[in-house]
Amino acid sequence: MMIRDLNLQDFEEEIEMIPMLSIDEDDEINKQEIPENLPILPLRNNVLFPGVVIPISVGREKSLKAIKKAYKDQKFIGVLAQKDMQVEEPEIEDLYHIGTIARVLKILKMPEGGSTIIIQGLSRFQLDHLTVSEPYLEGKIIHLEEEDQIEKQESKAFIVTMKELASKIIELSPQIPNESKIVLNNINRIKFLTHFISSNLNVDTVQKQEILEINEIKRRVQKVLEHLNNELQLLELKVSIQDKVRQDIDKQQRDYFLHQQIKSIQEELGGDSMSQEINRLKEKATTKKWSKTIQDAFDKELTKLQRINPAAAEYSVILNWLDTLVELPWDEVTKDNFDLKNANKILETEHYGLDKVKNRILEYLAVLKLKGDLKSPILCFVGPPGVGKTSLGKSIAKALGRQYIRMSLGGVHDESEIRGHRKTYIGAMPGRIIQNLKKVQSSNPVFVLDEIDKIGADHRGDPSSALLEVLDPEQNNTFYDNFLELDYDLSKVMFIATANSLGSIPSALRDRMEIIYINGYSIEEKTEIAIKHLIDKQRIAHGLKKDQIKIGKKPLQKLIQDYTRESGVRELDRTIASIMRHTAKNVAMEEEYNSSLQESDLEKILGKAKYSADEYTSNLPVGVSIGLAWTSVGGTILFIESSLSKGKGGITTTGNLGNVMKESITTAHTWVKAHMDELQIPIEAFNDWNLHLHLPEGATPKDGPSAGIAMITAMASIYAQRKIKPYIAMSGEITLRGAVLPVGGIKEKVLAAKRAGLKEIILCHENQRDIDEINADFLKGLTFHYVKTINEVLELALEKETIKNAIQFKQAVVDKKKN
Repeated sequence: MMIRDLNLQDFEEEIEMIPMLSIDEDDEINKQEIPENLPILPLRNNVLFPGVVIPISVGREKSLKAIKKAYKDQKFIGVLAQKDMQVEEPEIEDLYHIGTIARVLKILKMPEGGSTIIIQGLSRFQLDHLTVSEPYLEGKIIHLEEEDQIEKQESKAFIVTMKELASKIIELSPQIPNESKIVLNNINRIKFLTHFISSNLNVDTVQKQEILEINEIKRRVQKVLEHLNNELQLLELKVSIQDKVRQDIDKQQRDYFLHQQIKSIQEELGGDSMSQEINRLKEKATTKKWSKTIQDAFDKELTKLQRINPAAAEYSVILNWLDTLVELPWDEVTKDNFDLKNANKILETEHYGLDKVKNRILEYLAVLKLKGDLKSPILCFVGPPGVGKTSLGKSIAKALGRQYIRMSLGGVHDESEIRGHRKTYIGAMPGRIIQNLKKVQSSNPVFVLDEIDKIGADHRGDPSSALLEVLDPEQNNTFYDNFLELDYDLSKVMFIATANSLGSIPSALRDRMEIIYINGYSIEEKTEIAIKHLIDKQRIAHGLKKDQIKIGKKPLQKLIQDYTRESGVRELDRTIASIMRHTAKNVAMEEEYNSSLQESDLEKILGKAKYSADEYTSNLPVGVSIGLAWTSVGGTILFIESSLSKGKGGITTTGNLGNVMKESITTAHTWVKAHMDELQIPIEAFNDWNLHLHLPEGATPKDGPSAGIAMITAMASIYAQRKIKPYIAMSGEITLRGAVLPVGGIKEKVLAAKRAGLKEIILCHENQRDIDEINADFLKGLTFHYVKTINEVLELALEKETIKNAIQFKQAVVDKKKN
């Protein structure tokens, strides 16, 4: 019996996946319209069986023309074995009349100029006569049907017998790889098993043809069993002869022989588990493609294990180490899928928007496809919660055809979680990186390091420092795990980190990653995501049918605006789940309800609206401005409240403010005081009145310079007693000279403003480039003002007229001075 491996990696053409036919498909094949006349392919020194896929090197011109004709038309071709392989131009008398109808799966051009075809046997046929002999052979065929079936129990017995005989032959034949057993064990249909073994029998073409020509499947199986028995007897005799001719047995061989006898006695008395473990480890080690360094380490520890008493504590430590070593996927990788269109389709289907990230992944795939070898990039997705950072990693793995691993780093504060424990410790184990690679059995998965910004550190070490080696493409090909005490190559792993903020990530670690910002979603984007993903997901999760609940765009937009206020879609997902639960209750209790959700139904199901744009209208009192802020959970609205009280010109700030924000307040106050004449503010307002500046939500820490223009507007408003225009927000840093500087997080801030129902936004003129990058459809209803100076900000933000009591306020200041 011979097992031939076909290595297709050296071919120049891209090879598609070749399907293996099983007997389950026989009935379907017989129904196919196979023409009566088929091109004929003479086969030298081989016989094709139904269900078997084989490669054939084609050299004869006639054969090549027949194959091209078949491949161009219906892809069916009749394959007949030659009686004499020496005949170059066979006629009908030179061919066996019973053969196999085949499907041409692929034509491959070889580097040396020849051609190889991959064909798949379908069913048997008989050649009636040749109809054409030029430019290729073509003949009329008769489809042969199987003449009998085998009973179920008898069939199972035949299958077990054939597998046992074939497995014994594989064990006795050193040239046949042990992986052949796996192929045999996965075949559970008698026809396919018979044909597969027949195709690989170590017999000549005449004997294989005899098997093919047998019409009764039972007789065919018996013939195959006869050949298997003959070959097994021959191999056993060969082994027996080799054993008998060994005359000189040295001391090592005698010791081994005695050891085997002791082992047999122990097995008779109850089994030798230690020997079984050692043999199991040796068998696994033979399948590994590891370096000499690893092999030497394995042999050394295995020898040590054989000398140790199984009751000793060190026995389990060494056994655990050896188990880990043989179960790791050393240089075992999955084949990347370089179909860029398919990858793009997967990314587009599973994630809406995120064009920058998708383009980066497609660029990586394109370079890898052209170059053939590329160190995997270390990407870091930064964005607010719920925007799809983690799920995007899963889609990338699906697009690449790689295994997917997600490892949460939130709360990890022990370096051993990354590097593993030294094996001398009780309960020692490798780090989570090595453990996950062992779990997926692949050395090139997509590995998501989730929440990398929430990693901790304490007296047990700093995990972020351990990640420096993991996330450095120049170093991670020799990653050292404390448990393994050997270098492991992580360069083929595609690491993707996710974070809500870069602030807590050490600069050295941040420098090793390619940062890709994922911004929050607009109302339009959330609407599309809900329609394409969330609604169907929650409907199925709650056991509802399509006609039992429908949510249109208008109620969906109201739901987003009035009941959610977030950058991502998690709160939206939970709110839709609430609607589905309410609907499920109505359906289960057979109550009447409106299956097409209307805007008016939202209040009945979810209660009063949680959010409203009314708070940003003209009702805002004097001295209150609206700023825009960026946080780790996305953009948000920031009220800046100011108030005056009689005093000596002091300034009070509250709201849990950071140092940078306090400095911005000082700068703003100095500028307003310096320009009091332009703003028509009397000097007494600064000398005899105290200013209190407050930012609500005092439990939340606030810092940064981007609220500068909002603070100066609030101060100018309270001192000049001029209201700020309604529905207007702003963001920008200020200088003492009156300039407005650009700030970051613009898209998040703009989306927050739109969610809040604001209509105008004031920004630094340099931030216009950030606005240009945002989809114009998401900016509808918003007016942008780009400024260079504080004077322009106040001109746009403040009402022209003072409030009614402005004169009284100034008079009060004057009266106080007189007193």
